[in-house]
Amino acid sequence: MMSFRIRSFLLIALVCSTAILTAQEDLRAKAQRLAQEFIIVDTHIDVPYRLNETWEDISQRTEGGEFDYPRATQGGLNAAFMSIYVPSDRERGGAFYGAKSLADSLIDMVEKFERDWPEKFAVARTVADVRSHFAKGLLSLPMGMENGSPIEGKLENLRHFYNRGIRYITLTHARDNHICDSSYDTTGTWNGLSSFGRSVVAEMNRLGIMVDISHVSDSAFYQTLRISKAPVIASHSSCRAFTPGWLRNMSDDMIKHLAKNGGVIMISFGRSFLSGEFQRLEDRIWKHVAAQGWRFSDPRAQEFIQNFWRENPPPVITAKHIADHIDHVVKLVGVDYVGFGSDFDGVGGSLPVDVRDVSQFPNIIYELLVRGYSDADIRKICGKNLLRVWSEVERFASELQGRD
Repeated sequence: MMSFRIRSFLLIALVCSTAILTAQEDLRAKAQRLAQEFIIVDTHIDVPYRLNETWEDISQRTEGGEFDYPRATQGGLNAAFMSIYVPSDRERGGAFYGAKSLADSLIDMVEKFERDWPEKFAVARTVADVRSHFAKGLLSLPMGMENGSPIEGKLENLRHFYNRGIRYITLTHARDNHICDSSYDTTGTWNGLSSFGRSVVAEMNRLGIMVDISHVSDSAFYQTLRISKAPVIASHSSCRAFTPGWLRNMSDDMIKHLAKNGGVIMISFGRSFLSGEFQRLEDRIWKHVAAQGWRFSDPRAQEFIQNFWRENPPPVITAKHIADHIDHVVKLVGVDYVGFGSDFDGVGGSLPVDVRDVSQFPNIIYELLVRGYSDADIRKICGKNLLRVWSEVERFASELQGRD
């Protein structure tokens, strides 16, 4: 017969475990509530380029991809920056191969979302638009252009893209371009910004386009900060402290300078951005695929990748890793300089197991609640920080234009 002491111990353990589960359930419920209450901004979603290759009706739940209207509303997403992505091969040797026309066609697609489904989507060109759409229950679709190649060496094209609704431009992508050097390239064409690139940064300040330093080399980053009079953003980058030696993420010193500038780092959810161990494994894959001269879609490449992961099981990446990066930024510079830049639809599905798509922002909020973040701080991380920077860029441009 079980002793009184053992029964008492088991009863206490049961009560404690029940209390823990109840507390967790309460935080889960609160995370869901906050996701619907706060404006959530995600500065990088690659829907247009994905649909350019394989069309799906994103007003309904889609079979592919990580973004559609039902999942976005489920997750509380309110402002989804549509990435107008132009591949690096659209610029080679100082010549352009349909870079501007591709960007325009992708912008056309986003505008069509609004025309086809006006009760669900609305293109946002200002912070006021985002707030107005939120009040009306519409999902805002601001636009950011990933890669400055569509500028095609003409400053007047910046005005063209501003008029079309582009509100940030990632200066380059996977290779050095006519604006600046890339973190993925080893050529060092300009040792930072080109002379034209310096003019681009100044003109973006004047027009009210946020300067995005994701993808740029370290030297290009520091030069951009010396030139830009308005805050800049990293639309989809994470912390290099977790991925030592990987230049695509931002070092602690860069994050400190970004905060001093008043800017914000928007944490990418890609597994290689979050985990050094995963990034090193993935790097081995890309080097082998490149050495063989294969495209990623090549069946031989896909077979190699599948076999590689079977033989080298990757670490399990979760929302906790995203929270770790947010924690790191907060400890370095404070809670005012970090947000979400998922890269949904842009990392080939390589995402945390519990943040697979736009419906799962509450899982990140839950992790922040577990770590003791206040509601006010979570509101900032969800979107208030980015809207602050965007507002400052709008204000500075208005002042500059008033002096012209």
